[in-house]
Amino acid sequence: MSRAVPTINTARLTLRGMRSEDFSRYAEIWAMPEVVCHEAAAPKRKAQSWEAFLQNAGHWQIVGFGQWAIQPRGTREMDGQTGFFFGSRGFGDDFDPFPEAGWALTLEAQGKGLGFEAASAAHDWFDRVVTGRTVCMISVQNEASLRLAANLGYKPMREVDSDGGRVCLMARKGPPI
Repeated sequence: MSRAVPTINTARLTLRGMRSEDFSRYAEIWAMPEVVCHEAAAPKRKAQSWEAFLQNAGHWQIVGFGQWAIQPRGTREMDGQTGFFFGSRGFGDDFDPFPEAGWALTLEAQGKGLGFEAASAAHDWFDRVVTGRTVCMISVQNEASLRLAANLGYKPMREVDSDGGRVCLMARKGPPI
């Protein structure tokens, strides 16, 4: 089975499939403490990044959606990622069966509205092609991502402990009517 990852262009970004030559940058991003501070307890080792990189490719091939590389127009390197995945985190039937949305940007790309631009484009695509409920999990300390999720239409469900930190589980019913 082979599924092509769609390319999405916005005013300032290209969302594209990750390529093998992106792995070094991908591993570099996930080793940045300022990127993972709300995502994980510690920066990812290169082997962990490789597993996640391959997992993303598998999502596109098996379920028809996944994460895109976020590439600012006029540059050659990715500055983050956004999209959807199945996390199977054990949070219950109101969370686990649904595609989970996620986004991450380098520190240099944060605070410019690029995260919202990228995540909005990804959600627009999802709403047209896959449709349905999506969920997300955000650290209660990550105010920027909580605002971004709210702007995308996510509503808080509950707070839980995950990997030693408190997170807010959120859900979005689908595209606004």
